[in-house]
Amino acid sequence: MLGAGAGEVSATPLTPFRYEAQAQRHCPHDQVVWLDFRKGVYYGRGQKRYGQGFDGSFVCLGEARESRYRRSLLGLR
Repeated sequence: MLGAGAGEVSATPLTPFRYEAQAQRHCPHDQVVWLDFRKGVYYGRGQKRYGQGFDGSFVCLGEARESRYRRSLLGLR
């Protein structure tokens, strides 16, 4: 019998940061992205919504991907 939450995938925990520089110090060899928790997507530097919104935070790209967040295509050229 499966317990409650058995369908959820456990991943590397995210370490959210308020400031981009804090996130970059946390993951010096990785790219920093803006994670929109409400939409479940992340934005890279140069995208219109990077660093904007109240429901987001700066995180390391690797952590965002491991936590199953997807890249937003909004603002990519």
